[in-house]
Amino acid sequence: MKKAIYILMVCCLPAFTACSYKSFEPTQSSNPWKDDYRSVSGMKDYMKWGTYNVHDPSCKLFGDTFYMYSTDAIFGENKKEIQEKKLPFGYIQVRKSKDLVHWEFAGWAFSEIPQEAKNWVLNNSDGRGATNIWAPYILQYNGKYRLYYCVSAFGKQTSYIGLAESESPEGPWTLKGCVVKTKTGDKMNAIDPSVVTNPETGEQWMHYGSYFGGLYCVKLNPETGLTMQDGDQGHLIARRFNGKKNNIEAPEVIYNPDLKKYFLFVSYDPLMTTYNIRVGRSDKPEGPFMDYNGKDMAEEEDNFPIITYPYQFNGHKGWAGTGHNTVFSDVNGDYYLASQARLSPENHLMDLHVRQVFWTKDGWPVVSPERYAATKQMGIGEKDIHGDWEVITIHGDAPLRELEAGQILWGENLLKPEEVNRSAVVTLHKNKTISGEISGNWTYESGILKLNTDNKIVELKVFTGQDWENEKTTLLFTGLNDRGYSIWGKRIK
Repeated sequence: MKKAIYILMVCCLPAFTACSYKSFEPTQSSNPWKDDYRSVSGMKDYMKWGTYNVHDPSCKLFGDTFYMYSTDAIFGENKKEIQEKKLPFGYIQVRKSKDLVHWEFAGWAFSEIPQEAKNWVLNNSDGRGATNIWAPYILQYNGKYRLYYCVSAFGKQTSYIGLAESESPEGPWTLKGCVVKTKTGDKMNAIDPSVVTNPETGEQWMHYGSYFGGLYCVKLNPETGLTMQDGDQGHLIARRFNGKKNNIEAPEVIYNPDLKKYFLFVSYDPLMTTYNIRVGRSDKPEGPFMDYNGKDMAEEEDNFPIITYPYQFNGHKGWAGTGHNTVFSDVNGDYYLASQARLSPENHLMDLHVRQVFWTKDGWPVVSPERYAATKQMGIGEKDIHGDWEVITIHGDAPLRELEAGQILWGENLLKPEEVNRSAVVTLHKNKTISGEISGNWTYESGILKLNTDNKIVELKVFTGQDWENEKTTLLFTGLNDRGYSIWGKRIK
């Protein structure tokens, strides 16, 4: 009996200009870097960490350079080696790139943890925490660069979001004070900031929060970068079903001027295993944000669509922890989503994943099934479509695990078999029929692949990209189904 594949929503995405071409065939193309970086994970090799040890990134294009800032998470961190060799380690990792593929490690933003933030956390958590800096967020305002940062204690609400400013994206940074701070007993947790500006009014809003109480939104004073009202902690904008067990964190808010909508990306579940990204949207930066099914994200629901989830294509170990994202655009107005991803099966190595974002006819973001590799786009014709494709339905349920503060317990870093989205092979034949995991027929025109299965017509965006698992240039597709699950595919032959 053939397995059913989830049906996709219609998504008419921009087509590439048709041109004369030869029939497309996947061609050999080496990956720009390796996934397993244990050979350069020593502290002395820090200048080789261009795409490695990336966790909770924030990225923006400044001039002709993309700058990325991230949490101080290091595989195999060895503080003794750092001290003995007098290595110039600091806090908040900084990277830069011209093409979103090749990244130069540019050091650290801070040489020490800001003392006011450190004191707040230690004095309110029995001396625990404040050992590193989490989840930075970068923006530019009136010619100055603003870097928001978090200091906290794991599993506690004693947290501090601070602000620093600089004349350059590479610093030096001057501390400007506290934006929001929380302690045990507060409704929320002051971590994971993201700031969005209303282009019509100039108002700025910061979204932040975590497992403790959900995600909140507070109005900022654009001139100072701090809250409009001192001590304001804002209002609730998103939470989880069974929020006392299940994790939600890492809000990322952007404005899409073409759609005139604000999009709230959030991360669900434990960061080392089933970490995944969801999204909602609103007409206003302060919300309310509604999900794919029209549900208010401030209600105690689980929201859709799902943008990423642990997955595995054939010929690769697979990826876990595909969450805590940043979304940004290039000079052409194309959008990208970057996040950490943890190399399976151990899920300790943290690689940078950058994926191009596309928008459906209904105005929802979807991402490429493969990491961005600056592949030259080409005209894609009907004869290029027939062949074998690997297809993955990106979906998942709340983890059936014992959790602490929404995270896995020590030693439970491995994914369970049912927690991985694996690929299935589907053949699109020359006679326009479909066989394999689904049956039906297909048509293709101007960048849109139409599948007709179970008397339902669905559409997918087709484009050229890198097959990282097989090190080839190939055809890819992406879209959403009627349940709000992402559908990914790549042509393998």
